[in-house]
Amino acid sequence: MAKTIKLTLTEDEAEILVDALEADLEGYLESAKEARGNNNRADVATFTEAAQRIEALMKTIQALLD
Repeated sequence: MAKTIKLTLTEDEAEILVDALEADLEGYLESAKEARGNNNRADVATFTEAAQRIEALMKTIQALLD
């Protein structure tokens, strides 16, 4: 099980994290698309999982901002 940590951030800092995660997400989605085109199933799975985890984290942070 992953260790839980607590962070104290300002809203601006949390928004910066969301923006950075969005950029990272785009990169992983593009990499998954390229891997699909190359018929590389292992990379598709890896990049897709990373994108899903990033998206889940983004949603968690965004929910705290709302």
